[in-house]
Amino acid sequence: MLGRAVSPVFVGREEELSTLFEAFDEARKGSATAVLLGGEAGVGKTRLVQRFAEQVTSDGAQVLFGGCVELSTEGLAYAPFTAALRQLVRDQGPARIAALLPEGAERDLARLLPEFGEPSGDGETDTGRARLFEQFLTLLERLAESRPTVLLIEDIHWADRSSRDLIAFLSRNLRVPQVLIVMTYRSDDLHRQHPLRPVLAELGRVNGVLRLDLPRLSQDEVAQQMAGILGSAPDYAKVQKVYERSEGIPLFVEALLDSGEDCAFPESMQDLILGAVERLPEETQRVLRIAAAGGIRVGHALLAAVSGLSDIELESALRPAIAGNVLQIADSRAYAFRHSLIREAVHDELLPGEHQRLHARYAEEISRDRTLVPPGRAAVELAHHWYGARNDLWALIAAWDAAQKSFKAFAYTEAIPLLERVLMLWDRVPDAADRIGADHTSVLERASEAALAGGELDKGLKFVKAAVSELDETREPERVAKLVVRWANLKIYKGRMGVVEEFRHALRLVPEPNLDRAEVIMPMAQHLMLSGDVDEGTRLVEEGLRLARELGDRCLEGDLLLNLALGHSIDGDTESTLATNLRALELGRLEGSGRLITRAIGNNIDALSDLGRWEEALELSEEGWKKAKKYGRIRLNGVFILNNRAETLEAIGRWDEALDTIERALTFGPVLRTRRHLLRLRADISLARGELELVEAIMGEVGVLKERPEDFLQDITNNTRLRISWHLNKGEPGSALAVAEGFLSRPSQSPKAMLGWRMLSLLRTVCDAAGAVEPARARALREQATGLAAGLKVSGPVAAAYQLSFSGDFDGAASSWERLNRPHNQAKALLRAAEARALAGDRDGAATRLRVAHPLAAALRAAPLVDEIEALSRRVGVTHHQQEVPELLTPRELEVLRLVTLGRTNRDIASELFISVKTVSVHVSNILAKLGVTSRGEAAAAAHRLSLLSL
Repeated sequence: MLGRAVSPVFVGREEELSTLFEAFDEARKGSATAVLLGGEAGVGKTRLVQRFAEQVTSDGAQVLFGGCVELSTEGLAYAPFTAALRQLVRDQGPARIAALLPEGAERDLARLLPEFGEPSGDGETDTGRARLFEQFLTLLERLAESRPTVLLIEDIHWADRSSRDLIAFLSRNLRVPQVLIVMTYRSDDLHRQHPLRPVLAELGRVNGVLRLDLPRLSQDEVAQQMAGILGSAPDYAKVQKVYERSEGIPLFVEALLDSGEDCAFPESMQDLILGAVERLPEETQRVLRIAAAGGIRVGHALLAAVSGLSDIELESALRPAIAGNVLQIADSRAYAFRHSLIREAVHDELLPGEHQRLHARYAEEISRDRTLVPPGRAAVELAHHWYGARNDLWALIAAWDAAQKSFKAFAYTEAIPLLERVLMLWDRVPDAADRIGADHTSVLERASEAALAGGELDKGLKFVKAAVSELDETREPERVAKLVVRWANLKIYKGRMGVVEEFRHALRLVPEPNLDRAEVIMPMAQHLMLSGDVDEGTRLVEEGLRLARELGDRCLEGDLLLNLALGHSIDGDTESTLATNLRALELGRLEGSGRLITRAIGNNIDALSDLGRWEEALELSEEGWKKAKKYGRIRLNGVFILNNRAETLEAIGRWDEALDTIERALTFGPVLRTRRHLLRLRADISLARGELELVEAIMGEVGVLKERPEDFLQDITNNTRLRISWHLNKGEPGSALAVAEGFLSRPSQSPKAMLGWRMLSLLRTVCDAAGAVEPARARALREQATGLAAGLKVSGPVAAAYQLSFSGDFDGAASSWERLNRPHNQAKALLRAAEARALAGDRDGAATRLRVAHPLAAALRAAPLVDEIEALSRRVGVTHHQQEVPELLTPRELEVLRLVTLGRTNRDIASELFISVKTVSVHVSNILAKLGVTSRGEAAAAAHRLSLLSL
């Protein structure tokens, strides 16, 4: 295990670290004495307490380290205290330590360290033990008189009887300020007869002793840990694989990454995994091997049937495994391995013949009685066991059946490997088509459908190509047309261009006015509109709607309504966009179509944001994310919903939440086009904060710097806006002017009125900045922009505010942005207004505006804007003072504070508010700073004292 990769990033333990610091603060006041930190082996206890020790040491505390050693069932007497004493003697010398104790008392410590001379003569009698305990207590108290002292004892589950007694004595009797004992133990090692159990129970009743459990990491946190180790964001599929195998235990994550691309579990970890199993009776180990073939969780009745044991015999055999915490009792009379890697290691011990026989027995028993497994699980269990039994016929039949049931449950990612298994077994079963009632091409079509819905684009393309190669478009044109459309959609998600001809080819294959034609029209119309051909797209939508309504296909009608809404959005009619999207959403709900529901919700978040209704947009995004998870559409529609949520958060100045949402979305391995959307949004925030190196890296990945061709005008517009802003931020108005000229030379510019006005507002900034160096070109650009504005509709309050900026009414724009709760835009408009007032000689007017703009920009940490405001402030004689009163909490911080006062943990708050634990930690830190307090308890008291939660 030496040299294993360890993440340089401290992941997922902010709440627990904060709790340790709070306990330390309480200990300095004399209100806390000890923290008991429990967690499974490998969950990160050592890393957490080391981080805590590093930080309190840097703050001036003295940290003494002691650890218990696994030498025998009784352990090494006083091992952790001997280690701590040795550290003190090494650092200060025995004489200085002896001087802290009563005269002659060092002889009691001599039993632990020979440096203190000859031990006292009463040996390990009750009197001698009592005196030793008192001397150690006195030593800690005297050490704390000069500086805060932390005694850190690891692995007390291995502590000997004497150490356990001394731990209990110190925890009960330490009452002076500035001393804290922090102890760690393996919770998974504490079987029912473990000698530490009564000690923990006793200490749990002592005032000032806190018990803290360290949970496993979430999937998002595992992704962060992997990114820290690998140096870059890992693929979503790899995150899933590592998370599923490690189950969130950091040590296992590191071991799996250390083993290479296949994530096989290294032999070096087998002792940790199998040690507890090998200590069990042989009969228990035999039954565990049977249970391991059944999976991570197996019901009592099923295990009894497969093993042939009676209830009493089975319970007797498993009792030692439960006492040893290898198995745990689950709901509904079932047993679950404590960790999947334990099950895997036990399963790997099966001999080949034993493996096949056991899986065959499981398949036979489940086939005989499907109630032996949880409802809805029989098909998947049978597919697994028949495959494990190497029965090709029944493995194929069961896999096909399970895949169909996965579709019904919207479990598309689960359906893909099942269908791949059907394809793999196809040639081994001569009458496969008759057995499942579908030909080989149908299986490929079904697999491509699952891959598209689940966001597995590469697999989807492979399945579609294979299916098309098996078909003749002259004999089955409708079937080919559907596959060509799917092929085109997969290419779009992959970020490829030039697919419109594939749509046209598919449309030619279905000339008759029927459902097949309407299904081609729907994605083709959407593609045309996004590419700027709104007229042809609208004509196709109208034809498709007529067909869908005649045929009574409400899902297809809903999809076409969403395309119609897209046309309204491009035309600048945002209210009609919202209303049409809502009609589509209602149809989706009536039909139970997850695809339609999540697509409509994603589009309406955008529409609500454009109308300035950001509260509704955020609320809808929470609903949409839940629906995406319910319908198994996380990687496509779900991540798109997160993207639109992040856009709303960015617009209203909640940038840290937006960045957290972006990072969360990226961990799901979104399709390339959505990934680029997310990265552009992250670049917008980074640009506003002056993080130019990060912006340049993002622009390189997205293709902005190389001006990579794009099909969709929205992508072209956003790429151009980002590049112009980058040049302006770098002080290159001439380069920004050149990019703007290139953009306006295109035959069409923006597919949405709001995006058009946003771009025009930026073009005015370009013209103003470049006017001094390139007056003629700047004047020509301004004239072109004015001509474009004449034909652009105002689609809502957001577009109207951008229009005011473009027209030069910066005060009006600032007022509009204030009403819309968009602080960055408000501060920028106020700066422009102040510039105009200063140029007109109105220094007081400029000062008034700058005093409002500065705190807005500072709160956002928008460094470039702050610099501009302060530069103009110096010119007009304005000084910006630090606020003397505490800054008011934001609405989100008030939400977090309300939950803190209710005693919620960071994880509870994250779940309730639909944000990550990391974001909650940031909010809590901000709240403590703004209220001028140091703990959650003090924050709750301040909230009540200041009546913050009654507003």
